[in-house]
Amino acid sequence: MVALVGGLIALLLGIIGIFAWWDEFLWLLKGVIPPILILGGVLATYLGAEEMKDKKRAESEAAMEPFSPAPAGGEEEAERYKQEVADLKAKLAAMEESEKAEEVPEGEATGEEEKPA
Repeated sequence: MVALVGGLIALLLGIIGIFAWWDEFLWLLKGVIPPILILGGVLATYLGAEEMKDKKRAESEAAMEPFSPAPAGGEEEAERYKQEVADLKAKLAAMEESEKAEEVPEGEATGEEEKPA
């Protein structure tokens, strides 16, 4: 309650002060605005430069890390890929066995004609 009353009194005195000292208020405003703009510009320039540095740093770190870690829940997908690899290895082994069984014995014709020497 005290803060509310104090705030209302300060607001009333501030409004009266602006009307009573309008010329001095404008004089003060003219003197304060340029330094505020200069400091704001310096701050914005600094923050922009830091943002560019951070962006370059993030890009260089991303280029140095060729692979990112697996996302959460990737274990199921990894298991699926492991099973697929195991199935493909089994198929490859079966194909190699069938190729060994179908090999042509030596001495039989292979379908290619021999060149005369």
